Amino acid sequence: MRFLALGDSYTIGEGVPSEQRWPNYLVEFLRQRGLHLGDPEIIARTAWTTDELMDAIPEAAPAGPFDLVSVMIGVNDQYRSRPLDQFESSFLPLLDQAIGFAGGHAGRVIVVSIPDWGASPFAEGRDRALISREIDDYNERGRALAEARGARWHDITVLSRRVADDPALVVDDKLHPSGEMYRLWALSLVEPVEAMLAAAKGPAAKRPAAKGPTASA
Repeated sequence: MRFLALGDSYTIGEGVPSEQRWPNYLVEFLRQRGLHLGDPEIIARTAWTTDELMDAIPEAAPAGPFDLVSVMIGVNDQYRSRPLDQFESSFLPLLDQAIGFAGGHAGRVIVVSIPDWGASPFAEGRDRALISREIDDYNERGRALAEARGARWHDITVLSRRVADDPALVVDDKLHPSGEMYRLWALSLVEPVEAMLAAAKGPAAKRPAAKGPTASA
C-alpha cells in the first residue's frame, strides 16, 4: 500500500534522522501489525505555510492514487499571525487535493492536528497562553473542515504539550520535536489508521492477524 504525507517541519522531521520522522515510525508500527505499506512519500519542508505546501505539490508531482494520505499543516500560518479565514481559504483546496490523491476517498485521508509550539522551550518569554489559544482555534477550524469533507481528524496537540514537563522531547533548537515525541505521535495514529484502511476495504481488510504496538503511550 502507498502512503503520501503532506506537511511542514513536523512531517519532514526537522532535526531528527529520517527513520525517526512520525510517518516512518507509523509505517514501521503498521508493518509490525501485518500491514504491507511501502515507505512514505513525503512532501514537506520546514517553515512551509498551507499555501506554500499547496504551491510545491505540482513540482513534486505525486502520482496517486494512494491508500493513505496525511495532512499536517498550519503552524506556520499561525506563527505568521494569519487570520483564520485566510488559513481556511488555503487549507480547503489542499484538503480537496489530498482527497484526490486518495482516489477521491475522503475516508483514506487523515488530518493531524497542529502541535502547540508554545509549550516548547523556544517559546520562553513569549505569551504561551496566547499561542495555545491560537493553536486551539486553528485546530478547531481544521477539524471542522476535515470532518465536513469526510476526512478523519486526529489530535496530537495534547501529546505535543508534554514537552512543557520534559524538555528531552525537543531537539537542540528547543522547538522541534525529538524522535521520542514523533514515536508517541505515531503510536497514537496506529489504531485509527488501521481502522481507516480496513474500512476502505483495501488490502488492509485482508491482512493476517498480528500483534504489534498499541496506541498507548
